[in-house]
Amino acid sequence: MPAHLGREHIGTGSTQQALGRLFVDLDHDAPEVSAHVVTVAPDVASSTNLGGWINRSGIWSIGERIDWFADDSDTLVRWRESDHGRHVELGIAEVNLVGLLGELGATWSRAGRPLLPVGTIYDPFVMRAHEPWSFGIYAGGQSILVGTPSGITLGPEGGAHQSVVTPSVGIEQPGCVAWEPAFTQDFEWSFLHALGALGREDGSSAYFRLSTRPIDQALAQVPPEGPEREQRRADVLAGGYRLREGEGVTIVAVGAVVPEALEAGAELGAEVICLTSPDLVFRALRARAGLADADHAILERLFPAPRPLVTVLDGHPHSLAFLAGVHGAPIACLGVAQFGQSGDIADLYRHHGVDAETIVGAALDLG
Repeated sequence: MPAHLGREHIGTGSTQQALGRLFVDLDHDAPEVSAHVVTVAPDVASSTNLGGWINRSGIWSIGERIDWFADDSDTLVRWRESDHGRHVELGIAEVNLVGLLGELGATWSRAGRPLLPVGTIYDPFVMRAHEPWSFGIYAGGQSILVGTPSGITLGPEGGAHQSVVTPSVGIEQPGCVAWEPAFTQDFEWSFLHALGALGREDGSSAYFRLSTRPIDQALAQVPPEGPEREQRRADVLAGGYRLREGEGVTIVAVGAVVPEALEAGAELGAEVICLTSPDLVFRALRARAGLADADHAILERLFPAPRPLVTVLDGHPHSLAFLAGVHGAPIACLGVAQFGQSGDIADLYRHHGVDAETIVGAALDLG
């Protein structure tokens, strides 16, 4: 598995866009790895950005089928169906999807031929699919489940499609590492790492919570090639990194709301921590207490001294409440604790209290 691909992460982009590009880049840069990838989707292949991959890999079918839209020059996705395809389309059937992920993810032990199965669904429907996916992991099936789009950033589509509890579910799922990267470079590093953990006796499944929100990638301040860049990658894979130096309060942010955290940090002169995997940071906290077998060095890198904490994510605020246990410091947890609403992203952030102004207010209240 390559540690990185050749793409330069510049401009504005979302982690969901990065998902689609990664599969195409992997097919181009590491075809021997890409040959093992199988993707699965329940009628959302295009809206979860798998179109480019499908054009390269094709749709799996028992036999060759006619593409009745092949002569339509406006069609963005070439729906070629054959027994050589590496994408499986299931219609609106999330439970069937995760059942298939479990079977595909077990070929490494049953047939000695590891596959790298990846399923994409809208994040709110992770709950619908969770129980059978968990059973598949329990039975030895290793796969990656991608929940995207996620959170209140899906507000323009309506309140019913906004996920709240999935960050906690990801942390609590055995045999799985939960990720929610904010930036596309972080996503590339963590997703390749997660692919490399599949199909092995000591392997693990993964859950990625991705967003459609475009973010300026310059905010990531990724170091150029060299030791500092390698350290950044190591921190990303350990669970998080310091994005802004500062004094007083520490703002800890996850995923799509990192820009708001940086805005608040600049106003306060506070430090900002970007977590890529609260799951791994929680494991480090348990390991430091002697309750788990894991490396806890990331805690010392992220939180070397006690400081008041403001945590913020596009999900339920209790997902990061465990960080109060790092040093026993005062904490204010911001997030989404209500049902979703339709509306503009900025309005929704203010409504749910994950905007920069609310972060500043919470930090000042902590003193």
